[in-house]
Amino acid sequence: MCLAPVTILVACHVADRPPEKRSSDVAKLTAAPFRIPADSEIGDADVLRSVRRGRALLRNTGDSLPRHVGNKLACISCHAADGTQKSALPLIGVYARFPQYRARSGRVDLLEDRVNDCFERSMNGHAIDREGADMRDLVAYMAFLSRGIPAGAQTEGQGLPPLQPLVGDSASGAMLFAGTCASCHGRNGDGTVAAPPVWGSGSYNIGAGMARVRTAAAFIRVAMPRAQPGSLSPQQAFDLAAYINSRKRPDFARKAFDWPRGDAPPDVAYPTDAASRKQK
Repeated sequence: MCLAPVTILVACHVADRPPEKRSSDVAKLTAAPFRIPADSEIGDADVLRSVRRGRALLRNTGDSLPRHVGNKLACISCHAADGTQKSALPLIGVYARFPQYRARSGRVDLLEDRVNDCFERSMNGHAIDREGADMRDLVAYMAFLSRGIPAGAQTEGQGLPPLQPLVGDSASGAMLFAGTCASCHGRNGDGTVAAPPVWGSGSYNIGAGMARVRTAAAFIRVAMPRAQPGSLSPQQAFDLAAYINSRKRPDFARKAFDWPRGDAPPDVAYPTDAASRKQK
């Protein structure tokens, strides 16, 4: 299995809505077609330059922005094929879905907020300047990928296909990881030249979306192993997610402030202040 050039914002996934909260019936009625625009559609040379640099930042995030990336992941570790792989956390249409209310922040976020969320969580790093060239180029690329998609529209193949929640068996996941995933991600989960780390200091931190078992399982089910995506059963995906996310990874200092309205999903791996208040 290669959780990689195939991240959980992860990524770093720009998974703008949790799969379990999305109505598939409504989405089918309102979803815009999944379409990958061509660079030739851009008539302005400066815009084209910005879009291409944004794409390059997705591919070479750590090399290009070393002060903002604290692990060995890149944006494409979660957003496969430069964010253009259907049903694998694509960036197609994401620009059209912001601003949006996000339960984890408890507020209406702009796309820039979501991008920096990924840098701080999935990349275990630091936010980039909201007004700087790096952010402008990343947003320009995402805007390009949303050409022709109406504001607020859902998109065919967005996010991850939802899975019925299952109880993962980390012992079974450990055996499956050794036989299926270690060749790419390393026996100790610390990555190889073929794929990034899935735990340890070089991986996503506990505040990342991929640190949630349900999110990781949905990603594994649709995208892994890279040579045979979709070949694992839902139970195998949950077993792997349970094992991978049981391993040690970096902390996230502000995690207690997540889901300030007390509506954290059941698979969040840490207590929040709001949840603690609700229990009192």
